[in-house]
Amino acid sequence: MTRSSGVSPSREGLLNTRWGGPQRQFHDEIQRFSSDSDRHLDELKLPDDRSKQTIFPRWAQRSFGRYHASGQGYNDRKDTGRGRISEKGRRRGCCSRYKICFITTGILLALFLILSGSGVFWVYRSSPKDGQSPPWYPSPLGGTVHSWEESYKKAAVMVKQMTLVEKVNVTSGTGWSQDLCVGNTAPANGVGFPALCLQDGPLGLRFADHSTAFPAGVTVGATWNKALMYQKGKAHGLEAKLKGINILLGPAMGPLGKMPAGGRNWEGFGSDPVLQGIAASQEIKGIQDVGVIATAKHLVANEQEHFRQSFEWGLPNAMSSNLDDRTLHELYLWPFAESVKVGVASVMCSYQMVNNSYACGNSKLMNGILKDELGFQGFVQTDWLAQRSGVASALAGLDMSMPGDGLLWQDGKSLFGPRLTEATLNGSLPMERLNDMVTRVVAAWYQLKQDNQTQWPAPPPEGNGGPNFSSFTDDKIGLIHPGSDDKTKAEVNKFLHVQGKGNSHGLLARQIAVEGTVLVKNDDGILPLSKHGITKKRDTQGKYKIGIFGEDAGPGEGPNVCPDRSCNQGTLGSGWGSGAVDFPYLITPLKALKSAFDPESVDISSLLSNDVPTKASPSLLNEQDLCIIFINSDGGEGFESWNGIRADRNDLFAQKGGDKLVQKVARGCGKGKSDTIVVVHAVGPVVLERWVDLPGVKAVLLANLPGEESGNALADVLFGVEDASGRLPYTVGKSLSDYGPGGQILYYPNGVVPQQNFDERLYIDYRHFDKEGITPRYEFGFGLSYTTFTFSNLTITEKKGKSALPVPRPDAEARPPSYSTDIPDPGTAVFPPGFRKLKNRIYPYITSTSEIKRGKYPYPEGYDQVQIPSPAGGAEGGNPDLYTDHLSVSVHLMNTGTRTGKQVVQVYVSFPDGVVDASTGEKIDFPLRQLRGFEKVELEAGASQNVEVKLTRKDLSYWSRGAGNWVMPMEGKFTISVGASSRDLPMNAQW
Repeated sequence: MTRSSGVSPSREGLLNTRWGGPQRQFHDEIQRFSSDSDRHLDELKLPDDRSKQTIFPRWAQRSFGRYHASGQGYNDRKDTGRGRISEKGRRRGCCSRYKICFITTGILLALFLILSGSGVFWVYRSSPKDGQSPPWYPSPLGGTVHSWEESYKKAAVMVKQMTLVEKVNVTSGTGWSQDLCVGNTAPANGVGFPALCLQDGPLGLRFADHSTAFPAGVTVGATWNKALMYQKGKAHGLEAKLKGINILLGPAMGPLGKMPAGGRNWEGFGSDPVLQGIAASQEIKGIQDVGVIATAKHLVANEQEHFRQSFEWGLPNAMSSNLDDRTLHELYLWPFAESVKVGVASVMCSYQMVNNSYACGNSKLMNGILKDELGFQGFVQTDWLAQRSGVASALAGLDMSMPGDGLLWQDGKSLFGPRLTEATLNGSLPMERLNDMVTRVVAAWYQLKQDNQTQWPAPPPEGNGGPNFSSFTDDKIGLIHPGSDDKTKAEVNKFLHVQGKGNSHGLLARQIAVEGTVLVKNDDGILPLSKHGITKKRDTQGKYKIGIFGEDAGPGEGPNVCPDRSCNQGTLGSGWGSGAVDFPYLITPLKALKSAFDPESVDISSLLSNDVPTKASPSLLNEQDLCIIFINSDGGEGFESWNGIRADRNDLFAQKGGDKLVQKVARGCGKGKSDTIVVVHAVGPVVLERWVDLPGVKAVLLANLPGEESGNALADVLFGVEDASGRLPYTVGKSLSDYGPGGQILYYPNGVVPQQNFDERLYIDYRHFDKEGITPRYEFGFGLSYTTFTFSNLTITEKKGKSALPVPRPDAEARPPSYSTDIPDPGTAVFPPGFRKLKNRIYPYITSTSEIKRGKYPYPEGYDQVQIPSPAGGAEGGNPDLYTDHLSVSVHLMNTGTRTGKQVVQVYVSFPDGVVDASTGEKIDFPLRQLRGFEKVELEAGASQNVEVKLTRKDLSYWSRGAGNWVMPMEGKFTISVGASSRDLPMNAQW
């Protein structure tokens, strides 16, 4: 999510700035349904205050200004503490860099005059094409499943007592930086419902002090360890709770990783929906088991950073991710379904369009799929400033607007807030929809038992609860409403240590980093190392000499020198963006290795640079008995860039000359006679072809993004304190082109609304490699161990026979609350006399009852169409029968090596050939194999164990667009394959 306050207005925002009449207030004509109409920009009459904000200079400042600076290093960007920049620096438009902005704006203003005269400015006067996402109305009511029934009953009692303005408070953010968290709602004081604190993110607690910098999601995925996934979620949730955070903005399961260079892939768990779904559901269970609301994000198909958001990249519209129904269900929606199944209480909609309808205003996506088909009982919140309409978004299923600002950061002109009040009073927004919005939020609060004031004391002045940290200052005493004109100060940072007793969360982070480190090459068994060095010493008369090379081995200027970790310097422990956190500490590889080797027998020298001065200091390489090289590759979220990398990586090679460093050191280490070990820290796959086959390169470890315990975790693996047990959560190809056309970032716009067509459909990552017969460097699921394992005795036990369709959708287990639909007296929503309004803060009040004028609201086409509930629905996660076990897969695993180790038993399914869909008559194409389950098992040397993985109806079905349901093929045989990776599957059986 973006945290910028310098974003220019989008075209949608301009259309939404002035309404055609009172009854049309809050209706966005560019909601992108096929029935919508559009107007060109020259038809618009903008209010005086916004017409002064000329389009070109603003987007130029936002995008080109940043690009101009992107080639600069960040050494001059100093912190105010813990890696944060000042409040002024948080306004991420280029005007935070005044000199650059002045020069750039002058140049671009001249360009604007030239281009506008030549007609190039047409793109800003053109309309996006009609959307392809069908309408689905009305929004289904929450409270239909037994597990949420009591929470909805309690919520209904409270909501019935709320005034209109209190209901609006619950569903609207107060505005960016108006309170202490990155997202805040206002309270409903009359009924005792508190203000809620929402805080990033998936890796840890953004902007929070004394909290853990856990390994990134991609590292968690690389563990393939369900227990660690749960434990990480639980520790993460506990830290959030102790900091007074109600809603944690994670985990991330979108992007899925269809494009290996995608900037935010590192926040998720890997490029497979089943791996993502299992990891996400385990983290969610951990987070919510301690009473914190988890957020499944970003719904959906938000696979690249370029053009993800209006005007962030100099275009008036965000891009559209275009995909068919089957691809959506079988890939991108799968982890969200798993998250809903375990009861996730919040879902965040993404920035971009889906099939040319903004995700946060897409009724098919939020109403039809999420709330009806998947039976989601919680509330849908926007990504920060992803909302592009008011009533239209609410009707489409949006429940909460974050951070509350409208189309611009800190503009005080919310699309909810007073506009939601006004839309309710003039009859545009049905009371039933508003009541459901509020009830969903309150029910989630009850569901997580946040009404327990012993565990969740009320915020001041009623109690001492609420957030005990500030996202906007490091000082103990600070502004309580930093984004407003209120100068009231209080103790905003209590510096509460939440990292667990004895830094237990740090130890957990270390274990995750250990098991998330993937050993992909270990020639001659060079690993594990001995603390005394390798016994075959070249220089038998002296100490064993080890050289450590590369900037990535050291501290650089410190882990928090750049805001939101938005630069690549020192050892890489995290990607950048809102998913990053302030490191409380970062153990570097150099520090850990110096501690691990015996100084009596090993002499360590280091060069923390990617430039080896071989001519000036030839002994630096020539005298080494072993060389350990550290390289990396960074990326992140779209609101920041570094060194020409604008969030999405430009390629898959190591950055900062890393490949040349490896080549030079590997060829020169010990005059070419000594061995080399390479460690790679990266946000995703890295192409290794320039050096991986060099004779001197004996071992390669892909350590992903290890978090605060980076060096210690790496040492544990290098020295064999722990087995090398990480497995790849993605495929490592030999080139970026290996990933196919669907694996490429759209770096340049291809239209007014950039179109990213998911034409590859199901064939991403290993599915694509399998289909095209491409040999990867290292396949999905691959990883070496320090011991050996054998698989035997594969047994398939049928638990339930084949049937084409799941049982009919069951009736609702509970009845949603019912409320009066009477529209309240407008007089109850007017600002109270003498009320002090803070600048840019979002309030629920209207100024006068004269603002309320009823009329005929132009509801979207299809709004009155009766929708048939999806046959794939009926409970959280979908039809319960989809999760019925049909097969039990059992295999005998034996550790045939000499030490204790861990193996990941992976189960893949190949569907029958020649399947024809009965509803459409089309032949159904399937990937060669698809991951459907896994278990990580630890065994002592010589020990063995039967490992069981169960396969459900959904695992053995495909999504039929004709039936609108999951269909199990009845003809032909399934092949069940079991092994150690997607291409190492020694055990096969048919069903």
